[in-house]
Amino acid sequence: MVRVLLCCWLVQLALPAWSDSRETIDAESDQALQRLAEHFPASVELIAQASGVLIFPDVVKVGFGVGGQYGEGVLRIGGSAVSYFSTAGASFGLQLGAEYKSEVILFMTPQALADFRNGHGWNVSADTEVMIVDASEAGVADVAPSGRQVIAFIFSNQGVMGDLTLAGSKITPIAR
Repeated sequence: MVRVLLCCWLVQLALPAWSDSRETIDAESDQALQRLAEHFPASVELIAQASGVLIFPDVVKVGFGVGGQYGEGVLRIGGSAVSYFSTAGASFGLQLGAEYKSEVILFMTPQALADFRNGHGWNVSADTEVMIVDASEAGVADVAPSGRQVIAFIFSNQGVMGDLTLAGSKITPIAR
């Protein structure tokens, strides 16, 4: 257990060295939104209806018994970048592999956006119910925002893990 904690601590220390600039995050977020629109055209309308859009263009998840994930993204309101965030998480159990994915989280109501912005970090599984949409199968999913405060799209999985969840993710503001 001590090794796991030490490993997580070392990863946290190294993360600032891999941090992206605002310009990089913004450009990659634009590309992620384009890919999402290609996979699921109805997302364009949902994004237009959202009070805020949180985009993590590149989330890397790696696991070998103990797993971890990290990514940086931007919160946009009315199409403009207002703040930057990181998403990080750890997991334990039978896992082996790596994946790269994008996450787009839509705050469909002003209250859901305010709850997110006023928190000191946001635990996805503990703080709110999030409707997860697999964009690769979204043609068969009904994602009409009827009463949904938060809708998340996870797409472009290119690895061997393939678990479509935000559970265990901690989203925290970062300075950019």
